[in-house]
Amino acid sequence: MNIQERPASRTAIGVAVLRAMHQLYDDSPKILSDPIIPLLLDNEVLQKAKANFEWLQASGTTVLRSHVVLRSRYAEDSLHEAVARGVHQYVILGSGFDTFAYRQPAWAAPLRIFEVDHPASQRVKVERLRLSGISLPPNLEFVSADFESASLGDILSLSSLDFRAPAFFSCLGVLVYLPEDSIKAIFRLTASFPKLSEIVFTFSQGNRSSDDQPCSDSSLADAAAAVGEPWRSYCDPDALRRELSEIGFSQVFFLSPQEAKHLYYRDRRDALPPPRRTSIGRAMV
Repeated sequence: MNIQERPASRTAIGVAVLRAMHQLYDDSPKILSDPIIPLLLDNEVLQKAKANFEWLQASGTTVLRSHVVLRSRYAEDSLHEAVARGVHQYVILGSGFDTFAYRQPAWAAPLRIFEVDHPASQRVKVERLRLSGISLPPNLEFVSADFESASLGDILSLSSLDFRAPAFFSCLGVLVYLPEDSIKAIFRLTASFPKLSEIVFTFSQGNRSSDDQPCSDSSLADAAAAVGEPWRSYCDPDALRRELSEIGFSQVFFLSPQEAKHLYYRDRRDALPPPRRTSIGRAMV
């Protein structure tokens, strides 16, 4: 199956549903304020999710919903810091239904935004934007990609991305679907960019018991495999830190559960739980 024949990502649609449910049902303040995402969902999909209230409030669903909105919020907060330091390129790897480009805050004005994903998912997204009356911003560029059939460098070389200028990369909910060599290639490419460049990414440490994690990695992996998108890679934070330092990153951070709770969950009174495990990283060139 070539890149043009692949269907739109089912897991990307699932992530969009979780983000929409956060907007519609979780208390304010929202961890991620995203009024665009409900507009990008097919009405039948949205109504089915709304009707299944027990599913919305199940412990596993709230854990996953919390993770999905937290990772985007953390990436966008990190991007804000990068823009303040002078970074003007934002590359969203496996962009799916990411909506940052369509709700840009004022501080994002200097950015050139690159949404990198396979064409089928991009076509579905563009059609939903059109049906919702949402125009494409002038600082956005779509880049068609298959991370396994071509190197990231080759993919991005077909875009207007400036390899001589610093860039901010986000890679959320992507690495688990890639083999180890593709993951290393993404990190090496990011590390080859000039100083001030960085990447925020998510990863899985592998399965844990149900007492430690109500929505276990194995259950999520099984669900992804059932729709033809199996998980393929797991990472240990300590080993990953060493590897990223060897590749050339000057600083590597992992968002701890304690830090996440302090930054984003202190005043929450709903059932949305802070993370129990480390699954979000940030590496700076």
